[in-house]
Amino acid sequence: MRLRDMALLSQFLVIAFLSWMFHCMAQGNVHYYDFVLKETNFTRLCRTKCMLTVNESFPGPVIRVHKGDTVFVNVQNHGGYGVTIHWHGVKQPRNPWSDGPEYITQCPIQPGTNFTYEVIFSKEEGTVWWHAHSDWTRSSVHGAIVVLPAEGTTYPFPMPDEEEILVIGNWYIGDVNKMLAEAIIAGGDLPRVNATVINGQPGDFYDCSNETTYHFLVDYGKTYLLRIVNAAMNDEFFFAIAEHIVTVVGIDGNYLKPITTPYVMISPGQTMDILLTANQSLGRYYMAARQLLTDGTSVGTNSTAILEYRGNYTRIGHPIYPSSLPSYVDSEASDRFFIRLRSLASQDHPVDVPQTISTHLYITVSINSIICPNSSCEGIGGNKLASSLNNISFQNPTTDVLLAYYRNISGIYTPDFPDQPPVYFDFTADDLLEDNTTIPMIGTKAKVLNYNETVEIVFQGTNVLDGSENHPMHLHGYSFYVVGSGHGNFNNKTHPKSFNLVDPPELTTVGVPKNGWLAIRFRATNPGVWLWHCHLDRHLAWGMNTVFIVKNGGTLETSIRDPPTSMPRCEVPIVTQLEEYDDSIENIDGLDKI
Repeated sequence: MRLRDMALLSQFLVIAFLSWMFHCMAQGNVHYYDFVLKETNFTRLCRTKCMLTVNESFPGPVIRVHKGDTVFVNVQNHGGYGVTIHWHGVKQPRNPWSDGPEYITQCPIQPGTNFTYEVIFSKEEGTVWWHAHSDWTRSSVHGAIVVLPAEGTTYPFPMPDEEEILVIGNWYIGDVNKMLAEAIIAGGDLPRVNATVINGQPGDFYDCSNETTYHFLVDYGKTYLLRIVNAAMNDEFFFAIAEHIVTVVGIDGNYLKPITTPYVMISPGQTMDILLTANQSLGRYYMAARQLLTDGTSVGTNSTAILEYRGNYTRIGHPIYPSSLPSYVDSEASDRFFIRLRSLASQDHPVDVPQTISTHLYITVSINSIICPNSSCEGIGGNKLASSLNNISFQNPTTDVLLAYYRNISGIYTPDFPDQPPVYFDFTADDLLEDNTTIPMIGTKAKVLNYNETVEIVFQGTNVLDGSENHPMHLHGYSFYVVGSGHGNFNNKTHPKSFNLVDPPELTTVGVPKNGWLAIRFRATNPGVWLWHCHLDRHLAWGMNTVFIVKNGGTLETSIRDPPTSMPRCEVPIVTQLEEYDDSIENIDGLDKI
């Protein structure tokens, strides 16, 4: 080969290598995790029980990535029932096959089998999380995801010295899925928690818990990035650290204009990034999570962990308790915190709020009843408790909606979820007991959107059956901008005039206020089948969810990817609250395995 040709070949190889390298950088790094689902013994509240966990830990393992990375997670199910995993807050562009909600994008991973999820990170940055999305298994199967800035970039705030993850969760003394199945059959209320936990521990105010309370050790003068996950099944929480002021800088994998505050309020499903500077006297201070009760419940719970300074000082008595923690029923404190949230809206972290809207949806969120023969159920008036969106109580199909849509299988769902409620009335009035507001239609209905539609949804809370409370609504596959909220009934003439279209917070989960409304906007640019649901699992189990189907765009890059070759096979759902059952629980085959 001539010298000139060799030089040209060398230049070509260098260019090819650089192109490959830059392509890899653009695509991010690839990580691999093994999640082994297994029944494990844990002791809390003076009792030992066996429950399903990932890698024998509670909470489960932390996934750490950089923005733009891809993670393959091989889930091996050695438990006794089918399970799916959802990557909460991860948009999964064009990849609904790995989103995870059972009977929506896949069927459960059956015992003795495995399935590998491909988790594609795109715009998320900050803290998100993963959890089981089948029955109430997520009470013990969940963990945090840390999404660091992309390689070569950094945080939009001063670099913290260290970070700490705090997962707020629940503890049930009994087998939660068995209790759930029995309660659904009975038709009354669903299981209530026995304790709130922080990083798996109830804290000093529960029996047999003092010796195991979680401790967070800090050095005076350092700044810590606290990554908080609300993994609780049905509870919103106030969170505060005694004598310390924190700065909120992110929520749901998106950055915020910094907010300095003595407390935060975090809904189930939400994540939050806050900065804490250890600048108080050497000592011990409680970090406390307290329920926000908006459903009329009279008794709340507190859980504590301990922030402890390193150094030489005398440890006397109990740690200091946070005086800034609002009361259980202080909804105004929740409102004051929420209205301060604003997107960063900077050059490096811009917003894209749709200014004109092609699709308007007005969706009521309600508690309902399903008629039981001879008033034989334990719900209101002897009926079965239910919930709905626009008076549609969602029923899980026997084949997942995504597969039915992709393969054009008929009879699994109908594409006619209504754009507005069937009946208009004073949604937030007292004593709404009329049949036309309490009895929902049962069905598997989806809302179909064209690619690139701009969507505005106004969620309207209702007081049907005196059941109004905050409803944390979560959309899979997307984040959205919260452009407005308020109490009472939404007025489509006056309320839009106050919408924030400049720097609204970008979230994946947000609370619809008790007896109030909330407006969001997003652009439908992620094709696929995506679940909308209340993140109070009591309401999800009763049917407060629906499905958005976003059609393909006109190119390969705007279309759903091909499915993996090894999706879990579908079996008939074990228990759904809308089916008819024999009155005798003992006659349900396999109930002890649920």
